[in-house]
Amino acid sequence: MKKTRIIAYLIAFVVFLGYLFFEAPNLNPLYSDGAILWCIVITVCIAIWLVTKGSLFHLITGANGQRELGFDGIKKLSRVVKIGVLVPWAIVAVVFIGSSVLFQFGAYRDQLTEPQDRTFSSDVQIVDVENVPIVDKDLAEKLADKKLGEKTSLGSQVETGEPVIQQVGGKLMWVVPLEHSGFFKWLANLNGTPGYITVSATNMQDVEYVDGKNIKIQPKAYLLQNLNRYARFHGGFFTGMTDYSFEIDDEGTPYWVISTYKNTRGFALPEATGALVVNATTGETHRYTIDNLPSWVDRIQPEDFIMTQINNRGEYINGILNFSNKDKFRASEGHAIVYNNGRCYLYTGLTSVGSDDSIISFVMVDMITKEVFEYKVSGATENAAQASAEGKVQNLKYTATFPLILNIDGKPTYFMTLKDAEGLVKQYAYVSLEDYSIVGNGETMEAALEDYQTNLKHAGVLSTPAEDLLEEKEEVTGTVLRIASEVTSEDTVYKIILSEQADKIYRVSYTLSDELALTREGDRITLSFPKTEDAVITASGFDNLEFTQ
Repeated sequence: MKKTRIIAYLIAFVVFLGYLFFEAPNLNPLYSDGAILWCIVITVCIAIWLVTKGSLFHLITGANGQRELGFDGIKKLSRVVKIGVLVPWAIVAVVFIGSSVLFQFGAYRDQLTEPQDRTFSSDVQIVDVENVPIVDKDLAEKLADKKLGEKTSLGSQVETGEPVIQQVGGKLMWVVPLEHSGFFKWLANLNGTPGYITVSATNMQDVEYVDGKNIKIQPKAYLLQNLNRYARFHGGFFTGMTDYSFEIDDEGTPYWVISTYKNTRGFALPEATGALVVNATTGETHRYTIDNLPSWVDRIQPEDFIMTQINNRGEYINGILNFSNKDKFRASEGHAIVYNNGRCYLYTGLTSVGSDDSIISFVMVDMITKEVFEYKVSGATENAAQASAEGKVQNLKYTATFPLILNIDGKPTYFMTLKDAEGLVKQYAYVSLEDYSIVGNGETMEAALEDYQTNLKHAGVLSTPAEDLLEEKEEVTGTVLRIASEVTSEDTVYKIILSEQADKIYRVSYTLSDELALTREGDRITLSFPKTEDAVITASGFDNLEFTQ
């Protein structure tokens, strides 16, 4: 029996080592997955001991006169099971129950710190329309796939990974890693995939394939090049790790930034503590706390942690027995990553429990420090704003992306793109947060802004001319060579060619001036517009000099 026991333990040990290598689990018993793993290990070890223990099993003579294996030692078995098996599982169960909201509702409520009240108009940066992010995650993935398709030699070897938005050298962009498309593709490219693709978040035409930055450590690699396994074997076996994101530094070097966390109450309430940063090319690994992160790391707070903490604060604001829902709130459906003055934030609206289409305020949470800023602005939820924008183009059946919050002349404004069935951007829309019936849309961002500003002025909300929001303006005076109108979705756009600039076409919305409908070839006009080198220019101002008194 002793020899059998040794063999059984050796087999179990080999299986355990194989599990460690291929699954790379968290071994820390202070985390639920680690604690359960060790409970299983203890249970298996005791089971092997019981099965191979000679004092518990012996040969007896059966009724038919044959010798067979019998069982003895019930009392000893009972004692071993209670101490060796039941106690570890009981401890885990007690920790699970003790860390539940039933006993820890105060910690659940207060995990997200008290928000700092801020004034929207003075605190949120006014964004130039040329720097508004118009490319969302889905579109970034499509544009990256298209760029990869241009590299015929690569398309069969690699595939695009998950896009991650980040600010690199002051430029907002999506960075998309190239990953192995299968085991044999990895085997043929053990030095890694050749690089990544960057997609500008503000310009759909700015898509770049970056090679010479091999991504050797990655999720789609195998053996010791697999990202999760590599991170565990390089300091992560006893660490809580989550939110594996691909980032590049200001020199374009690719890294994997893995958020580390600890539980603040038993197996519950995880809290980010820093990051494990892995060089995707060399595998060099460093562990950082929140205080000493490299400056190029944009965020280490997992989005799901933050959203859970926001909802916990709203759910338990007056305890767990608040059946009347007094003062309860929750995050609106959806959230976005936004940048303000160079810092990365998670943005989401807050709505009262039971409210469907109005928010009571919105919050921005710093994705490094977890500082919370709350802006007391009541108005429409993001979903209501999306529905309002889609209603303006319902005949075209465009769908609105999840909106961003912008500061338009001190007014909180939702901005979103309108996509067709293929996921391509066709129009842009601005919707007032305070009154979501005020909508501006257009085929260009400038035209949409003009329409929005005009509608704000008509509603008596804004008196500032829309063109004042455009930083660099140019003005041209000339003679109309040709003029024609084009009717689009709920809008009429005039297209004008000047005799002095026959190589340029000026697009002018009918909302800019009543004089447009009366303008004819030969009239002298003045046009103002944002500085651009484009051949087709959207005007922000129009004046027919023939009607000047």
